[in-house]
Amino acid sequence: MSATKGICILGSTGTIGVNTLDVISRHTDDFKIIALTANQNLEKFQEQCIAYQPRYAVMVDEAKAEQLKKYLINAGCETEVLAGKEALEQVASLDEVDYVMAAIVGAAGLLPNLAAAKSGKRVMLANKESLVMSGQLFMDAIHQNNAELLPIDSEHNAIFQSMPMSENSKVSKAGVTKILLTGSGGPFRERDLSTLHRVTPEEAVAHPNWVMGLKISVDSATMMNKGLEVIEACWLFDISEDKIQVVIHPQSTIHSMVSYNDGSVLAQLGNPDMRTPIAYALGYPDRIDSGVAQLDIFEVAQLNFEKPDFERYRCLQLAFDAHRAGGFATIALNAANEIAVDAFLNKKIKFTDIPPIIENALEQAPSGTPMKIDDILAQDLSSRECANRYMKILH
Repeated sequence: MSATKGICILGSTGTIGVNTLDVISRHTDDFKIIALTANQNLEKFQEQCIAYQPRYAVMVDEAKAEQLKKYLINAGCETEVLAGKEALEQVASLDEVDYVMAAIVGAAGLLPNLAAAKSGKRVMLANKESLVMSGQLFMDAIHQNNAELLPIDSEHNAIFQSMPMSENSKVSKAGVTKILLTGSGGPFRERDLSTLHRVTPEEAVAHPNWVMGLKISVDSATMMNKGLEVIEACWLFDISEDKIQVVIHPQSTIHSMVSYNDGSVLAQLGNPDMRTPIAYALGYPDRIDSGVAQLDIFEVAQLNFEKPDFERYRCLQLAFDAHRAGGFATIALNAANEIAVDAFLNKKIKFTDIPPIIENALEQAPSGTPMKIDDILAQDLSSRECANRYMKILH
């Protein structure tokens, strides 16, 4: 790599943020931490600030930002502490920042990610909700401001690696007939459908292959995560949803595949470790050490594939339906899902209540696609209110 790159990590205390710091710690001459951000996890954030000495540290929670400031002053750390949501956009747009790791979970990541795109950064996108909520608007911001967009989700990163490149090193669709988007099927792939109403949050977050946050783990169990990834893939690779096939692959060894018109299928394989796609995005177009063990194909021994059961994975079908309906529907899909998953994790609803809550919000959403950020945020709020009202009817 050439000159040292300035890095901003949005959501540094989450799984993606922690893994990003792990990769960067292996390449300290190539990357400099300019800004770290967190929501409420004060203890871990304090440790990160001391260890990595960022120029700026942002805590969305203002009271905890004050605690952080006092802690760092007493520790002799010169990091400048900022507070509030607006500060996320500020640090994502800094001149000294070259790369932004967009790892804030959910709709909260949209505005700082857009700020990074509008500032012409390399946006390493681990927040699929940005494209689910504002696909056209977000892609326009990337193109109009000469920004780079590199996917961090293991599936989209695998697709990116398996897609053809044009002469200017941009992703091309030349000869591509289909994207095969793989998913493990989550922890309930073989569980009796009649027992799903008894699923507990503890069971739902126990993913068989990946170490992930609570929300994304529940999304994996319902396969809403895969549904959101279908929508994200449509925007990332400018492809229609009817050219995306979801494949259940329990081993999570093949991270996704691309099918070509000559009969070839290219796949990216690797151990299920998020440091691989993170390192790929940090080093691109070069490859850098990620710290991930080499895949032992003999230990894997076999690879299995199944078609998804849309009765078991109702959320996956709803995601396909929403993308066909347009941007208002995909905003409603994401908003209602966030409300429902949070309620399930807090044991306010049953696991099987999640799809009906989302479906009701989709029925209330207008047709078409919003192109103004205010309209996007208004629909997000409206769909959250709709989901909360419907939950009261359910219980």
